[in-house]
Amino acid sequence: MAHQAGGQRPAPRPVPETCETQAYLQDYAALLESLGCPSLVVDHRWDVVMANGAFETLFRGVRPHATAMPGDNFLRFVLFHPDAGEVLGEHEQGWCLPMLAHLRTALETYGHDQELQAIRRDIAQDPLMEAAYRQGLPHWIRAVGESATRLDGAVRLLVHPDPRRGRAECRLVEETPEILRGLGYRRLSMVVRENRRPAAPVRRPRRLRGTAAHLTVVPATES
Repeated sequence: MAHQAGGQRPAPRPVPETCETQAYLQDYAALLESLGCPSLVVDHRWDVVMANGAFETLFRGVRPHATAMPGDNFLRFVLFHPDAGEVLGEHEQGWCLPMLAHLRTALETYGHDQELQAIRRDIAQDPLMEAAYRQGLPHWIRAVGESATRLDGAVRLLVHPDPRRGRAECRLVEETPEILRGLGYRRLSMVVRENRRPAAPVRRPRRLRGTAAHLTVVPATES
């Protein structure tokens, strides 16, 4: 299992106390590490259970953050880390809005989960992000369809630290074996495509230290 990207290894998540399960997770971590594409295993809160070295490499340049490191909780990273848009291309449309949709679904299923409720409270404290959650998200889903919120098969943009890749598309692939699914986990991989043309320079201003990764554009609501 790789170290947390940009920080220390996260504390192990609680799992059933059986030798068989522990051995399976150890072997699965070794399998994950053998993959060349960034891969992670998350629970229903988007807490990262394990991630491989390619995932760590992708996010190695992000600055430390108290609550939103990519190897801790991926949902929090996408929404709140000021460096998220420097790694996740088309950050708002491609990542924030879909992840807000997944948060909404998770809250419908696990409404009393304290961590999910804490994320929802943090959104409510930011007027622009709250507007995106309450008005922008429903408008966006009506405009593009529910299929745009899916993970498996979606094509997203990444800004890879390897200059040979740079700004590149990735295909999100969800492959969750039965044992992981039974533990409430899912595995996601970001299959980075080879660039067919030279990578365009990224002209995204770097946010000031300590500022939140706020959405800057909220789709207009219908009158």
